Amino acid sequence: MNTAQETKDMVRAKYAEIAQQDKGTNASSCCGAGGCSAEVYNIMTDDYTQVEGYNPDADLGLGCGLPTQFAGIKKGDTVLDLGSGAGNDCFVARHETGEDGRVIGVDFTPEMVAKAKENAKKLGYQNVEFRQGDIEALPLTSNIVDVVVSNCVLNLVPDKRKAFSEVLRVLKPGGHFSISDVVLRGEIPARLKESAEMYAGCVAGALPESEYLGIIHELGFEQVSVQKRKPIILPDDILAKYLGAEEIAAYKASAAGTFSITVSAYKPAAEAKKDACCAPNAEGTEKVKLATGETCGCGINSTCC
Repeated sequence: MNTAQETKDMVRAKYAEIAQQDKGTNASSCCGAGGCSAEVYNIMTDDYTQVEGYNPDADLGLGCGLPTQFAGIKKGDTVLDLGSGAGNDCFVARHETGEDGRVIGVDFTPEMVAKAKENAKKLGYQNVEFRQGDIEALPLTSNIVDVVVSNCVLNLVPDKRKAFSEVLRVLKPGGHFSISDVVLRGEIPARLKESAEMYAGCVAGALPESEYLGIIHELGFEQVSVQKRKPIILPDDILAKYLGAEEIAAYKASAAGTFSITVSAYKPAAEAKKDACCAPNAEGTEKVKLATGETCGCGINSTCC
């Protein structure tokens, strides 16, 4: 079992390699990991070519959805893309937010950040920036982002609760996210989970869908909804790298499956005020918290709630 740091190092190394691959190799594999499938093309990716703001140089074929399609980005918004790669979703978001908006891409891999910056320079965009950083500790201050998008990236993060906590932190009150990601239903074979390539390729790092959505609910996000769900079928020539023929047959016969989902949720518009449950005690001499009976630290004539 890899430690969190070992997993991060593995992902960073793999995506440095992926940054130098052609789009065809990435799209026909699993989020860019492994070699091409001779059986199926576009295993995970959705077609961006008709999306306004699309730039083919920035599309490495690494996604598993179209999060910007559901993001509701408005003119002037500040948008954050987690795992921005070569900049594809950032440039689509920039089309939506316009010249008065701001788009920030954060990626773990220096090679990807360099590639994205080069693409932004070619396009002449002044309001799109790219930063190297860890999604578990985003290089942004709190409460500055209107919309967070991400495409097939959070499944690569070892601590997904911490990642979503960071999303909650950087969003403005009332802000929201639209995230496409890979989730599981049922158990995938252990060899897939243990494979470095399959982890970098999103499958082995994925959580069960119920657990994934549970984290979002537990952190306090509101209006959580699955906007899109599609099955991801791993072809035999990819499975055969990790499983024998009987194991492949058993896997296919099981209820296990890999899915791409696009999820949206909102940060509460306003946090509850501290000590909002305070009220005068029976004697009218001080304020106490109704739920616990603790004093609020202020007298009856002062304002502490």
